[in-house]
Amino acid sequence: MAGKLLMGQKELIRAKVMEQVVQKELSLKEAALKIKVSYRQAKRIYRRYLQEGDRGLLHRNQGKASGNAYDPGIREAALRVYQERYGDFGPTFAAEKLGECHGIIIDHETLRRWLLAAGLWERKRRRKAYRSRRMRRECFGELLQFDGSHHDWFEGRRSPCCLMNMVDDATGITFSFFCEEETTSDAMRLLWRWIERFGIPQALYCDKKNAFVLSREPTIEEQLAGIEPKSPFERVCEVLGIDVIIANSPQAKGRVERNHGVYQDRLVKELRLAGISTIEEANRYLVQTYLPKINEKFAKAPLRPEDAHVPLTTPTSLDDIFSYETPRVVSNDYVISYKRRLFQIQRNNRLQPKPREKITVRELLDGRIKLLYQNMELEYIELEKISRKEELATRSA
Repeated sequence: MAGKLLMGQKELIRAKVMEQVVQKELSLKEAALKIKVSYRQAKRIYRRYLQEGDRGLLHRNQGKASGNAYDPGIREAALRVYQERYGDFGPTFAAEKLGECHGIIIDHETLRRWLLAAGLWERKRRRKAYRSRRMRRECFGELLQFDGSHHDWFEGRRSPCCLMNMVDDATGITFSFFCEEETTSDAMRLLWRWIERFGIPQALYCDKKNAFVLSREPTIEEQLAGIEPKSPFERVCEVLGIDVIIANSPQAKGRVERNHGVYQDRLVKELRLAGISTIEEANRYLVQTYLPKINEKFAKAPLRPEDAHVPLTTPTSLDDIFSYETPRVVSNDYVISYKRRLFQIQRNNRLQPKPREKITVRELLDGRIKLLYQNMELEYIELEKISRKEELATRSA
Protein backbone atom coordinates (compact mmCIF):
# COMPACT_ATOMS: atom_id res chain seq x y z
CA MET A 1 0.00 0.00 0.00
CA ALA A 2 1.50 3.38 -1.04
CA GLY A 3 2.64 5.62 1.80
CA LYS A 4 2.48 2.85 4.42
CA LEU A 5 5.11 3.21 7.19
CA LEU A 6 7.12 0.14 8.26
CA MET A 7 7.13 0.68 12.03
CA GLY A 8 8.52 -1.77 14.49
CA GLN A 9 7.38 -2.48 18.04
CA LYS A 10 9.67 0.23 19.44
CA GLU A 11 8.30 2.92 17.11
CA LEU A 12 4.69 1.91 17.83
CA ILE A 13 5.25 2.22 21.59
CA ARG A 14 6.92 5.61 21.17
CA ALA A 15 4.04 6.86 19.00
CA LYS A 16 1.51 5.87 21.66
CA VAL A 17 3.54 7.52 24.47
CA MET A 18 4.17 10.72 22.48
CA GLU A 19 0.45 10.99 21.73
CA GLN A 20 -0.22 10.74 25.46
CA VAL A 21 2.20 13.66 25.98
CA VAL A 22 0.33 15.67 23.30
CA GLN A 23 -2.97 14.95 25.08
CA LYS A 24 -1.43 16.07 28.40
CA GLU A 25 -1.97 12.59 29.85
CA LEU A 26 1.80 12.23 30.57
CA SER A 27 4.60 14.66 31.27
CA LEU A 28 7.72 14.47 29.11
CA LYS A 29 9.72 13.22 32.10
CA GLU A 30 7.23 10.37 32.61
CA ALA A 31 7.37 9.61 28.88
CA ALA A 32 11.19 9.40 29.02
CA LEU A 33 10.92 6.78 31.79
CA LYS A 34 8.33 4.79 29.84
CA ILE A 35 10.38 4.57 26.61
CA LYS A 36 13.65 4.18 28.58
CA VAL A 37 15.59 7.13 27.17
CA SER A 38 17.12 10.25 28.75
CA TYR A 39 15.04 13.40 29.20
CA ARG A 40 17.09 15.21 26.51
CA GLN A 41 16.53 12.35 24.05
CA ALA A 42 12.78 12.37 24.88
CA LYS A 43 12.66 16.10 24.03
CA ARG A 44 14.24 15.42 20.62
CA ILE A 45 11.82 12.56 19.92
CA TYR A 46 8.84 14.68 20.97
CA ARG A 47 9.96 17.60 18.78
CA ARG A 48 10.29 15.33 15.70
CA TYR A 49 6.87 13.78 16.48
CA LEU A 50 5.25 17.22 16.55
CA GLN A 51 6.93 18.18 13.26
CA GLU A 52 6.55 14.95 11.23
CA GLY A 53 4.08 12.76 13.08
CA ASP A 54 4.70 9.00 13.07
CA ARG A 55 7.34 9.35 10.32
CA GLY A 56 9.51 11.38 12.68
CA LEU A 57 9.89 8.34 14.95
CA LEU A 58 11.54 6.21 12.26
CA HIS A 59 15.31 5.86 12.05
CA ARG A 60 16.78 8.30 9.53
CA ASN A 61 18.64 5.50 7.70
CA GLN A 62 15.55 3.38 7.11
CA GLY A 63 15.29 2.50 3.42
CA LYS A 64 18.85 3.65 2.66
CA ALA A 65 21.71 1.37 1.67
CA SER A 66 24.17 0.64 4.47
CA GLY A 67 27.44 2.56 4.38
CA ASN A 68 29.24 -0.74 5.10
CA ALA A 69 27.53 -2.66 2.30
CA TYR A 70 29.69 -4.56 -0.19
CA ASP A 71 29.83 -3.39 -3.77
CA PRO A 72 27.38 -5.43 -5.91
CA GLY A 73 30.30 -6.39 -8.17
CA ILE A 74 32.05 -8.11 -5.25
CA ARG A 75 28.94 -10.15 -4.51
CA GLU A 76 28.61 -11.22 -8.14
CA ALA A 77 32.31 -12.11 -8.37
CA ALA A 78 32.23 -14.10 -5.11
CA LEU A 79 29.17 -16.11 -6.15
CA ARG A 80 30.59 -16.76 -9.62
CA VAL A 81 33.94 -18.03 -8.28
CA TYR A 82 32.13 -20.09 -5.63
CA GLN A 83 30.03 -21.82 -8.30
CA GLU A 84 33.05 -22.42 -10.55
CA ARG A 85 35.56 -23.73 -7.98
CA TYR A 86 34.11 -24.14 -4.50
CA GLY A 87 30.61 -25.52 -5.01
CA ASP A 88 30.95 -28.14 -2.26
CA PHE A 89 32.78 -25.88 0.20
CA GLY A 90 31.08 -24.55 3.33
CA PRO A 91 30.84 -20.74 3.68
CA THR A 92 33.66 -20.47 6.24
CA PHE A 93 36.20 -22.44 4.22
CA ALA A 94 35.04 -20.88 0.94
CA ALA A 95 35.49 -17.35 2.35
CA GLU A 96 39.07 -18.26 3.32
CA LYS A 97 39.88 -19.55 -0.18
CA LEU A 98 38.25 -16.55 -1.86
CA GLY A 99 40.55 -14.29 0.16
CA GLU A 100 43.70 -16.43 -0.23
CA CYS A 101 43.42 -17.29 -3.91
CA HIS A 102 41.26 -14.59 -5.51
CA GLY A 103 41.68 -11.48 -3.37
CA ILE A 104 37.95 -11.33 -2.59
CA ILE A 105 37.93 -10.40 1.11
CA ILE A 106 34.52 -10.99 2.67
CA ASP A 107 33.28 -12.19 6.03
CA HIS A 108 32.14 -15.82 6.12
CA GLU A 109 28.75 -14.84 7.58
CA THR A 110 28.20 -12.41 4.70
CA LEU A 111 29.05 -15.15 2.22
CA ARG A 112 26.71 -17.51 4.06
CA ARG A 113 23.80 -15.06 3.64
CA TRP A 114 24.61 -14.54 -0.05
CA LEU A 115 24.76 -18.29 -0.68
CA LEU A 116 21.48 -18.93 1.15
CA ALA A 117 19.76 -16.14 -0.79
CA ALA A 118 21.10 -17.49 -4.11
CA GLY A 119 20.16 -21.09 -3.26
CA LEU A 120 23.77 -22.25 -3.58
CA TRP A 121 24.12 -23.63 -0.05
CA GLU A 122 21.79 -25.16 2.49
CA ARG A 123 22.25 -25.10 6.23
CA LYS A 124 22.67 -28.63 7.62
CA ARG A 125 21.00 -29.37 10.93
CA ARG A 126 21.79 -32.53 12.84
CA ARG A 127 20.17 -33.73 16.00
CA LYS A 128 22.71 -35.48 18.20
CA ALA A 129 22.39 -37.60 21.30
CA TYR A 130 23.02 -35.81 24.58
CA ARG A 131 26.53 -36.30 25.96
CA SER A 132 28.15 -34.47 28.83
CA ARG A 133 31.29 -32.47 28.05
CA ARG A 134 34.68 -33.73 29.21
CA MET A 135 37.03 -30.91 30.08
CA ARG A 136 40.35 -30.64 28.24
CA ARG A 137 43.53 -31.73 29.95
CA GLU A 138 45.52 -28.83 31.34
CA CYS A 139 48.99 -29.32 29.81
CA PHE A 140 50.33 -29.93 26.32
CA GLY A 141 51.40 -33.58 26.06
CA GLU A 142 49.28 -34.79 28.97
CA LEU A 143 46.97 -36.81 26.70
CA LEU A 144 46.93 -37.56 22.96
CA GLN A 145 43.85 -38.81 21.14
CA PHE A 146 44.82 -41.23 18.41
CA ASP A 147 42.93 -42.81 15.50
CA GLY A 148 42.96 -43.62 11.80
CA SER A 149 40.43 -42.36 9.25
CA HIS A 150 39.63 -44.41 6.14
CA HIS A 151 38.30 -42.17 3.37
CA ASP A 152 38.45 -41.44 -0.35
CA TRP A 153 40.97 -38.67 0.34
CA PHE A 154 41.91 -38.23 -3.33
CA GLU A 155 38.33 -38.28 -4.68
CA GLY A 156 38.95 -41.17 -7.06
CA ARG A 157 42.33 -39.95 -8.34
CA ARG A 158 43.75 -43.01 -6.58
CA SER A 159 42.31 -45.74 -4.33
CA PRO A 160 41.01 -44.83 -0.84
CA CYS A 161 43.59 -44.92 1.94
CA CYS A 162 43.99 -44.11 5.63
CA LEU A 163 45.02 -40.95 7.47
CA MET A 164 46.70 -41.70 10.80
CA ASN A 165 46.07 -38.80 13.12
CA MET A 166 47.05 -37.63 16.62
CA VAL A 167 45.46 -34.68 18.44
CA ASP A 168 46.70 -33.19 21.70
CA ASP A 169 43.79 -32.97 24.11
CA ALA A 170 44.87 -29.74 25.82
CA THR A 171 45.72 -27.65 22.76
CA GLY A 172 44.18 -29.36 19.73
CA ILE A 173 47.61 -29.48 18.03
CA THR A 174 47.44 -32.22 15.43
CA PHE A 175 49.97 -34.36 13.57
CA SER A 176 49.18 -36.91 10.88
CA PHE A 177 50.31 -38.78 7.78
CA PHE A 178 48.80 -40.91 5.01
CA CYS A 179 49.28 -44.67 4.65
CA GLU A 180 47.58 -47.48 2.77
CA GLU A 181 45.98 -49.21 5.78
CA GLU A 182 45.59 -48.66 9.52
CA THR A 183 48.31 -51.05 10.69
CA THR A 184 50.29 -51.47 13.90
CA SER A 185 53.46 -50.43 12.08
CA ASP A 186 51.87 -47.19 10.91
CA ALA A 187 50.55 -46.51 14.42
CA MET A 188 54.12 -46.90 15.69
CA ARG A 189 55.48 -44.62 12.96
CA LEU A 190 53.03 -41.86 13.85
CA LEU A 191 53.89 -42.02 17.57
CA TRP A 192 57.60 -42.09 16.67
CA ARG A 193 57.25 -38.89 14.59
CA TRP A 194 55.34 -37.17 17.38
CA ILE A 195 58.07 -38.07 19.91
CA GLU A 196 60.82 -36.82 17.61
CA ARG A 197 58.99 -33.50 17.25
CA PHE A 198 57.52 -32.89 20.73
CA GLY A 199 58.74 -35.55 23.19
CA ILE A 200 57.08 -38.51 24.95
CA PRO A 201 53.44 -37.84 25.95
CA GLN A 202 52.03 -39.04 29.24
CA ALA A 203 49.02 -40.95 27.87
CA LEU A 204 47.32 -42.07 24.67
CA TYR A 205 43.56 -42.39 24.13
CA CYS A 206 42.65 -44.90 21.41
CA ASP A 207 39.93 -47.38 20.54
CA LYS A 208 39.88 -51.18 20.72
CA LYS A 209 41.25 -51.90 17.26
CA ASN A 210 43.71 -54.80 17.05
CA ALA A 211 46.28 -52.45 15.53
CA PHE A 212 46.48 -50.73 18.91
CA VAL A 213 45.44 -53.07 21.74
CA LEU A 214 44.78 -56.76 22.38
CA SER A 215 41.24 -57.66 23.40
CA ARG A 216 41.75 -61.42 23.92
CA GLU A 217 41.85 -63.13 27.28
CA PRO A 218 45.27 -64.40 28.51
CA THR A 219 46.11 -68.04 27.81
CA ILE A 220 46.56 -70.55 30.65
CA GLU A 221 50.35 -70.32 30.26
CA GLU A 222 50.20 -66.53 30.49
CA GLN A 223 47.96 -66.70 33.57
CA LEU A 224 50.33 -69.12 35.32
CA ALA A 225 53.30 -66.89 34.47
CA GLY A 226 51.43 -63.76 35.57
CA ILE A 227 51.78 -62.22 32.09
CA GLU A 228 49.22 -59.77 30.77
CA PRO A 229 49.04 -60.11 26.97
CA LYS A 230 49.88 -56.88 25.15
CA SER A 231 49.91 -55.87 21.52
CA PRO A 232 53.22 -54.70 20.00
CA PHE A 233 51.91 -51.14 20.17
CA GLU A 234 51.03 -51.50 23.87
CA ARG A 235 54.50 -52.95 24.53
CA VAL A 236 56.12 -49.93 22.87
CA CYS A 237 54.02 -47.57 25.02
CA GLU A 238 54.91 -49.54 28.15
CA VAL A 239 58.65 -49.24 27.39
CA LEU A 240 58.24 -45.47 26.87
CA GLY A 241 56.13 -45.05 30.03
CA ILE A 242 52.97 -44.00 28.11
CA ASP A 243 49.60 -44.96 29.60
CA VAL A 244 47.19 -46.43 27.05
CA ILE A 245 43.55 -45.51 27.74
CA ILE A 246 40.94 -47.47 25.79
CA ALA A 247 37.86 -45.61 24.56
CA ASN A 248 34.57 -47.51 24.59
CA SER A 249 32.91 -45.33 21.92
CA PRO A 250 33.95 -42.92 19.15
CA GLN A 251 32.41 -40.07 21.14
CA ALA A 252 34.81 -40.72 24.02
CA LYS A 253 37.68 -39.53 21.82
CA GLY A 254 35.59 -36.80 20.28
CA ARG A 255 38.44 -34.36 19.56
CA VAL A 256 40.19 -36.66 17.09
CA GLU A 257 36.84 -37.74 15.61
CA ARG A 258 35.85 -34.10 15.02
CA ASN A 259 39.32 -33.51 13.63
CA HIS A 260 38.64 -36.26 11.07
CA GLY A 261 35.55 -34.32 10.02
CA VAL A 262 37.61 -31.15 9.50
CA TYR A 263 40.20 -33.08 7.49
CA GLN A 264 37.59 -34.85 5.35
CA ASP A 265 36.16 -31.44 4.47
CA ARG A 266 39.18 -29.14 4.21
CA LEU A 267 42.09 -31.46 3.41
CA VAL A 268 40.25 -33.26 0.60
CA LYS A 269 39.58 -29.92 -1.08
CA GLU A 270 43.12 -28.65 -0.48
CA LEU A 271 44.55 -31.77 -2.11
CA ARG A 272 42.21 -31.25 -5.07
CA LEU A 273 43.23 -27.60 -5.45
CA ALA A 274 46.93 -28.53 -5.22
CA GLY A 275 46.51 -31.31 -7.83
CA ILE A 276 47.92 -33.99 -5.48
CA SER A 277 47.15 -37.63 -6.31
CA THR A 278 49.74 -39.75 -4.46
CA ILE A 279 50.41 -40.57 -0.81
CA GLU A 280 54.03 -39.38 -1.08
CA GLU A 281 53.01 -35.94 -2.40
CA ALA A 282 50.21 -35.70 0.17
CA ASN A 283 52.55 -36.43 3.09
CA ARG A 284 54.98 -33.74 1.94
CA TYR A 285 52.07 -31.31 1.61
CA LEU A 286 50.87 -32.19 5.11
CA VAL A 287 54.22 -31.47 6.75
CA GLN A 288 55.18 -28.41 4.71
CA THR A 289 51.84 -26.64 4.26
CA TYR A 290 48.66 -28.07 5.74
CA LEU A 291 49.61 -28.99 9.33
CA PRO A 292 51.39 -25.69 10.14
CA LYS A 293 48.39 -23.75 8.78
CA ILE A 294 45.70 -25.86 10.46
CA ASN A 295 47.51 -25.82 13.82
CA GLU A 296 47.97 -22.06 13.67
CA LYS A 297 44.29 -21.59 12.87
CA PHE A 298 42.64 -24.01 15.30
CA ALA A 299 45.10 -24.81 18.13
CA LYS A 300 44.36 -23.31 21.56
CA ALA A 301 46.60 -22.22 24.42
CA PRO A 302 46.66 -24.83 27.23
CA LEU A 303 45.24 -23.99 30.65
CA ARG A 304 48.71 -24.38 32.14
CA PRO A 305 51.95 -23.46 30.32
CA GLU A 306 53.97 -26.48 31.48
CA ASP A 307 54.89 -29.02 28.79
CA ALA A 308 53.95 -32.51 30.00
CA HIS A 309 56.13 -34.26 27.40
CA VAL A 310 59.21 -35.97 28.82
CA PRO A 311 62.56 -36.53 27.08
CA LEU A 312 63.67 -40.00 26.05
CA THR A 313 65.96 -41.14 28.91
CA THR A 314 66.52 -44.80 28.00
CA PRO A 315 69.80 -45.46 26.15
CA THR A 316 67.95 -47.71 23.69
CA SER A 317 67.37 -46.02 20.34
CA LEU A 318 63.87 -45.47 18.98
CA ASP A 319 64.69 -47.96 16.22
CA ASP A 320 64.85 -50.72 18.84
CA ILE A 321 61.84 -49.49 20.82
CA PHE A 322 59.49 -49.27 17.83
CA SER A 323 59.73 -52.93 16.87
CA TYR A 324 58.08 -56.33 17.10
CA GLU A 325 59.42 -58.77 19.68
CA THR A 326 58.66 -62.49 19.49
CA PRO A 327 60.04 -65.31 21.70
CA ARG A 328 61.65 -68.26 19.92
CA VAL A 329 63.26 -71.50 21.11
CA VAL A 330 66.84 -72.34 20.09
CA SER A 331 67.00 -75.66 18.23
CA ASN A 332 69.68 -78.29 18.84
CA ASP A 333 71.71 -76.98 15.90
CA TYR A 334 71.41 -73.35 17.14
CA VAL A 335 68.94 -72.33 14.44
CA ILE A 336 65.98 -69.98 14.96
CA SER A 337 62.89 -70.13 12.74
CA TYR A 338 60.94 -66.90 12.26
CA LYS A 339 58.36 -66.10 9.57
CA ARG A 340 59.56 -68.95 7.31
CA ARG A 341 63.16 -67.71 7.63
CA LEU A 342 66.07 -69.50 9.31
CA PHE A 343 68.78 -67.78 11.37
CA GLN A 344 71.96 -69.59 12.44
CA ILE A 345 73.39 -68.33 15.74
CA GLN A 346 77.17 -67.96 15.47
CA ARG A 347 79.58 -69.65 17.87
CA ASN A 348 81.61 -66.54 18.74
CA ASN A 349 78.90 -64.80 20.81
CA ARG A 350 80.17 -63.73 24.24
CA LEU A 351 76.90 -64.85 25.83
CA GLN A 352 75.70 -67.99 24.09
CA PRO A 353 72.21 -69.49 24.57
CA LYS A 354 71.85 -73.23 24.98
CA PRO A 355 69.55 -75.47 22.92
CA ARG A 356 65.91 -75.35 24.06
CA GLU A 357 66.44 -71.94 25.69
CA LYS A 358 64.29 -69.00 24.66
CA ILE A 359 65.60 -65.92 22.91
CA THR A 360 63.82 -62.84 21.54
CA VAL A 361 63.53 -62.06 17.84
CA ARG A 362 63.26 -58.29 17.38
CA GLU A 363 61.99 -57.10 13.99
CA LEU A 364 62.51 -53.38 13.37
CA LEU A 365 60.09 -51.32 11.31
CA ASP A 366 62.57 -51.18 8.43
CA GLY A 367 62.63 -54.99 8.29
CA ARG A 368 65.97 -55.61 10.05
CA ILE A 369 66.15 -58.61 12.39
CA LYS A 370 67.96 -58.75 15.74
CA LEU A 371 68.34 -61.81 17.99
CA LEU A 372 68.52 -61.00 21.71
CA TYR A 373 69.55 -63.22 24.61
CA GLN A 374 69.43 -61.73 28.11
CA ASN A 375 69.27 -58.27 26.49
CA MET A 376 72.47 -58.95 24.54
CA GLU A 377 72.47 -58.91 20.74
CA LEU A 378 73.59 -62.16 19.13
CA GLU A 379 75.56 -62.53 15.94
CA TYR A 380 73.90 -64.71 13.32
CA ILE A 381 73.72 -65.50 9.63
CA GLU A 382 70.57 -66.13 7.64
CA LEU A 383 70.35 -69.55 6.03
CA GLU A 384 68.80 -70.25 2.69
CA LYS A 385 65.69 -72.25 3.35
CA ILE A 386 65.60 -75.55 1.44
CA SER A 387 62.29 -77.15 0.60
CA ARG A 388 61.53 -80.68 1.75
CA LYS A 389 61.64 -81.91 -1.85
CA GLU A 390 65.09 -80.37 -2.39
CA GLU A 391 66.32 -81.84 0.89
CA LEU A 392 65.23 -85.37 -0.11
CA ALA A 393 66.86 -84.95 -3.54
CA THR A 394 70.15 -83.91 -1.90
CA ARG A 395 70.15 -86.90 0.45
CA SER A 396 69.49 -89.37 -2.35
CA ALA A 397 72.26 -87.97 -4.55
